[in-house]
Amino acid sequence: MPSTLMDRRAFAASLAAPLLAAQSEDWVELFNGTSLDGWKPNENPASWRVEGGAIVADGPRSHLFYAGNVRSASFRNFELEVEAMAAPGANSGVYFHTAFQPEGWPLKGFEVQINNTATGEGNYRENKKTGSLYGVRNLYRQFVSDNEWFTLNVLVRNRNVQVRLNGMLAVDYTEPLPPPPYPGMEKERRIGAGTFALQCHDPGSKVRFRRIRVRPLPDAMPLPAGAVEPVADADWREILALGAQNYPMADFHVHLKGGLTLQQALDRSRLDGIFYGIAVNCGKGHEVENDEAALRFFERMKGQPCFIAMQAEGREWMQMFSRRVASMFDYVFTDSMTWTDNRGRRMRTWIPAEVGAIADAQEFMDTLVARTVEIIEKEPIDLYVNPTYIPDQLQPRYDELWTEERMKKVLSALARNEVAMEINDRYGIPSAKFIRMGKEMGVKFAFGTNNAGPKDLRRCDYGRRMVRECRLGWSDFWTPPPAGRRAVDRKGAALRAA
Repeated sequence: MPSTLMDRRAFAASLAAPLLAAQSEDWVELFNGTSLDGWKPNENPASWRVEGGAIVADGPRSHLFYAGNVRSASFRNFELEVEAMAAPGANSGVYFHTAFQPEGWPLKGFEVQINNTATGEGNYRENKKTGSLYGVRNLYRQFVSDNEWFTLNVLVRNRNVQVRLNGMLAVDYTEPLPPPPYPGMEKERRIGAGTFALQCHDPGSKVRFRRIRVRPLPDAMPLPAGAVEPVADADWREILALGAQNYPMADFHVHLKGGLTLQQALDRSRLDGIFYGIAVNCGKGHEVENDEAALRFFERMKGQPCFIAMQAEGREWMQMFSRRVASMFDYVFTDSMTWTDNRGRRMRTWIPAEVGAIADAQEFMDTLVARTVEIIEKEPIDLYVNPTYIPDQLQPRYDELWTEERMKKVLSALARNEVAMEINDRYGIPSAKFIRMGKEMGVKFAFGTNNAGPKDLRRCDYGRRMVRECRLGWSDFWTPPPAGRRAVDRKGAALRAA
């Protein structure tokens, strides 16, 4: 028998595949390519038309419900496939297990999000990208381009929902028993049965839908082979609630170290409902020391449902990597745990032997703050991680040494340079006082672990605690900016030209 969890899942799925195929019905087209026969709009029916073999959503808010004869427009277990194309700035979605309602939303059931570049309306910023199971399992990275046809595949079996985007498994969600109260939705909402619907979000959101087909599956089905029942404890429910409230539930600082494989990381990400940014250490003495190695990591990660991040190590990194290669990553981050003191000694502050005895703690802190501000000012970084870390011998004096004046210097530099600050789970830093001051000064925050392996990959525990203690809102949090607005676009001249 296969030994690892991944092998067992693959083995079980291979055994189940022929049985599933035998029980399934054939694919059935739900859209005939020429008319809206079998579909029923609610409010603003003029927002829907058929053009060039596609259903076009273009106009004021409306939803178009499947109301045809296939399965009497009620589907419990099924595989749905939709080809769609979104115009720039468009927001839309595909609903399942829903029912006709005359107007408004939220609708009953679940939405698979379509949003490549929509940014939200008014003071609201929409963080959830195409392929998200909206408010339940969110993707925060853009995987498809505007004006490009893509395929959404939604597979529902029992209490399990899988969403694939152009074949990439983006969501694998199993609803626990009893079902949770989904935040912001009717409490009785659960995976059940219903019809499908397309969304016309607003007059500025033009989306086309062409091939829409379904493969009905038997109503009585077990959970799929390999599905993992979540433990819906208080932490799991809080993660669900924060994601529904538009907090970017993402861990931007995950490493494939200590035996943690990419597949294990993705499985954990989907189970916990926390999107990952998987980073590689790039710098002197680390696993990646040149463009070629950075590109190998990038190519390995392409097509995976996660951010791809560069962790810049040491102060030499800007001479080791080109702007072209750094620009390929979704974001670049660093810390101030490697620097050279006023006597020319390079140190890594987490290694006691390199730090040595600190004769003057105040001088050490002043130098640390000066180096930190210099890093934030000069280096093309989007995110500052492991913030306020000090060597073990100074840890008992953390609150004393991180004075208000020192905190303000670092926070001012972050705000001035549009660099976000990590709330680090591994070290439990920065302090609540530091975070409150940062919030007042307009600094944005991000969750991050900096794990050493699979065992210390948590669930943003310290960050969620700081959300409560410091009363952080969703708008206090950062997500990676699009190309053109990243630090490497603003300060890329600091890197090697080629």
